[in-house]
Amino acid sequence: MLPTDSNKALSFKRGIQDGDLVIVYERHDVMKPVKVTKDGVLQNRFGFYKHSDWIGKPLGTKVFSNKGKFVYLLAPTPELWTLVLSHRTQILYIADISFVVMYLEVVPGCVVLESGTGSGSLSTSLARAVAPTGHVYSFDYHEQRAACAREDFEMTGISSLVTVEVRDIQGQGFPEKLSGLADSVFLDLPQPWLAVPSAAKMLKEDGVLCSFSPCIEQVQRTCEVLRSDFIEIRTFEVLLRTYEVKEMKVETVAVIGESQDEEDNGGPRPSKRKHLSNNGDYAVSHDNSSNATSVVMARPCSEARGHTGYLTFARLQCLS
Repeated sequence: MLPTDSNKALSFKRGIQDGDLVIVYERHDVMKPVKVTKDGVLQNRFGFYKHSDWIGKPLGTKVFSNKGKFVYLLAPTPELWTLVLSHRTQILYIADISFVVMYLEVVPGCVVLESGTGSGSLSTSLARAVAPTGHVYSFDYHEQRAACAREDFEMTGISSLVTVEVRDIQGQGFPEKLSGLADSVFLDLPQPWLAVPSAAKMLKEDGVLCSFSPCIEQVQRTCEVLRSDFIEIRTFEVLLRTYEVKEMKVETVAVIGESQDEEDNGGPRPSKRKHLSNNGDYAVSHDNSSNATSVVMARPCSEARGHTGYLTFARLQCLS
C-alpha cells in the first residue's frame, strides 16, 4: 500500500505476490479485502476465481471467473481500506479524514499522536501521510481493539509506520517519553477536554491539535479548556453530497398552447418541448420534435451521508 522498504508492503510498481492483501472490486459499493494464497479460491455471484491466476499480475488487473465475468484487483489504499475494514467502532470516512490530514498539516516525516485507535480508519491515512520517515503513535484503552488494529496494520503493510499501545489517555494522559516530540495530535474521545492538557505537553511549538466529537456539547467543553494554551480555535462540520450522472430515455410533451399556435398559423411549427423521465425526478427543456430522446441527467444521490461529527482545530500558543 505504501512505498516503504518492508517486504510486506504493497507497492504499485510490482506484481501481486502470495500473501498480499488486495481489494476485489466489483463496483463502487461492492468490494472486499482478500489475502492472496497459492491454493485460494474466491467465489461470488459471478463464479469462482483462482488466486494462482492473480499471482504475478500488476495491481489494477481485470481478472475473469470460470463464467467469463470479471472483477478488478486493487491495492488496499487508505481510501479503499476505509470502505472495507471491520468496524470495531464507528469510523471516520473520507470527507472527514481528508480534512483532518490537511488541517493537521501532516507531511512526510511528521510525528502524529492519535487517541483512540478504534478501527484504524484514520490511522491508515495518517501513516501514508507521514511515510517514509515519520511515525504515528496510536493509543486505545481497549486491549482487544488495539490487538486487532496491529493485525490490520501488519496486513496492510504499515506496521513499521504505526505503533499501537494500550493506554487510557483520558485518565493517564500521553506517555511522558513523547513530550515535545509531536507535530500533531488527534483526539477521538468521549471526554476530549480531559486529554487537552497532556496533548499540549506533547506538541512541539506551533503544533496543531484536532478533536473529533459527535455532539456540540463536547465541542463547547473542549474549547473552554483549549483557550488556556491554544490559539486559532476553529470548529467545522463536513457534509458531503454526491451526485448521480447518467444517460436516460425521456419522453417529450408538447408545451400547453402549442395546438392553438398551429391553428393560428395554418399548420405545425417547431416548438420547445419539455422532456420528462419515467420516474418524474428529472425534467429538462430541449428543442426536439421526436417523442423520445437520450439525455444526460444529474441529481443528488437519494442516500446522502448526514452529520458525522464536529472537527475542532487549535494551534499551540508559543510562549516565546
